Amino acid sequence: MTSLSSTSKASLKRSRELFAVPVPLNRYSPNTSSTTSYEGGDAESTSLKITYKASNYYPVVTSTDEDADDAASSAVQQTLQTAREAASKKTKSQAATNNTGAIIIVNDSPSGSASSSTNLLPGQKSGVAKKATLTSTAITERKEKNLNIPKPDWHAPWKIKSVISGHLGWVRSIAVDPSNEFFVTGSADRTIKVWDLPKASTASAGALKLTLTGHINAVRGLALSDRHPYMFSCAEDKMVKCWDLECNKVIRQYHGHLSGVFCLKLHPTLDVLITGGRDSVARVWDIRTKNQIHCLSGHEGTVASLQTNATDPQVITGSHDSTVKLWDLAAGKCMTTLTHHKKSIRAITRHPREFSFVTGAADNIKKWQTKDGRFIQNLPGHNAVVNALACNPDGVMVSAADQGR
Repeated sequence: MTSLSSTSKASLKRSRELFAVPVPLNRYSPNTSSTTSYEGGDAESTSLKITYKASNYYPVVTSTDEDADDAASSAVQQTLQTAREAASKKTKSQAATNNTGAIIIVNDSPSGSASSSTNLLPGQKSGVAKKATLTSTAITERKEKNLNIPKPDWHAPWKIKSVISGHLGWVRSIAVDPSNEFFVTGSADRTIKVWDLPKASTASAGALKLTLTGHINAVRGLALSDRHPYMFSCAEDKMVKCWDLECNKVIRQYHGHLSGVFCLKLHPTLDVLITGGRDSVARVWDIRTKNQIHCLSGHEGTVASLQTNATDPQVITGSHDSTVKLWDLAAGKCMTTLTHHKKSIRAITRHPREFSFVTGAADNIKKWQTKDGRFIQNLPGHNAVVNALACNPDGVMVSAADQGR
């Protein structure tokens, strides 16, 4: 019984010393034998305590060979100290003479590769150690990268030329004919109206040419073809329709979306239509056969905006999940996902001449390079949800937000 009690006390004492009592490392000499007892403990507990406490003092811990000679430890430590002093002098001199504003990494190893050293703990043997990545760096202040963004040309402030009315609900979409003879508007009143552009711009009588009905919910997207006398519309009734403007009736319907359709775009060179909606996917349709070519899935929220290009990425989608995706239309797969935005993306427009595009959300308006999705710059100004964007060939962009401007 006495033996069991003393053994338990000794075990409790060792546990307390191991996890609670700080170990004064300066009382342990690396040149002493590893079998020497420490504070009354045996050799195994002494080695365990020192290794544990040393790991708290030294974040870089390297493993060593147990069979190496103790005498090599002091030699290695002295060599490392000399190398560090030399490297420190070298980096200071290079940092003082360099004024280019770049980040400089100085390698200490003679071969030019990143230098690697071996840090040994007190009481550890030298042996064959794992490499610790210790590099000497001289960092100077980096200059801001000059993007050479040209300043826009000044133009006179825009003024309202005319106001036309006719819809009984919110106007959620608009499209202008490539010939500038007319434009169409879609509204929450479930109708599509065709307007004479010259008369509407002067608020003349007879500006309204035609009212088309067919959707049973709010019309969210419109597109006019520049190669065919066709108009395409999408609505929250899950329907996508193709209208023949020569006979003013629906000639095709595209079925497949599982919820409301919020946006649509025509491909600039192919007879292809792309639509996106609340079912979190963008669908690619053959205009003539009404067949679905691809279902571009990957977003986790409503696809609220999209753009098309003649070259890859041929489809760009923006979603309420705060991401922008660039798609390979031929393969039907995502090329790049942009995650810079923190809020829902509701508008995308592309520059007619530059290979760039702009996305709008509640947090900011951002400009991107179309080829690889590289971020170019922020365009601040709105403190509200950006719902619409448009850009003309002169590089003038218009944005509209919930704040009324």
